[in-house]
Amino acid sequence: MTRITHLSHIVENHVLWTALLAWLIAQVAKVVVILVTEKRLNIRKIIQSGGMPSSHAAMATALAMGVGFREGFGEPIFALACALALIVMYDASGVRRQAGRHAKVINQMLTELENLIEKGTPINQETLIDWIGHTPIEVLVGAVLGGVVAALILS
Repeated sequence: MTRITHLSHIVENHVLWTALLAWLIAQVAKVVVILVTEKRLNIRKIIQSGGMPSSHAAMATALAMGVGFREGFGEPIFALACALALIVMYDASGVRRQAGRHAKVINQMLTELENLIEKGTPINQETLIDWIGHTPIEVLVGAVLGGVVAALILS
């Protein structure tokens, strides 16, 4: 196969594009959720992780569902895609959520340290991103979103 053939297969891969669309919809939804709940526009959320809904869960679920619709829900490749989606969602709501909590505590400690040092004395500190994980409900909503996108496009 030539490189052009490989590229055309990627371009024509509806399962891949459906997963990417689910991710994009979830990312845009985050901006809308913040606009509605906090009354502020945070366009940066389109490229950031964390928040409602989980774009990780949406993309992973859409990918797994897409594989199921295309290859069959009884096929081993669907089991593989499903297992990977579960790992992604577990990581998003577990490990990454805890990393975000750790970042919040470290940021608070750095702020308190800065307050203890004489004014004018520079402190070399880097603020950590503390909104990198998801609550279980954010993952659930992302997973439902991904499933709906895949069902609408690929079923």
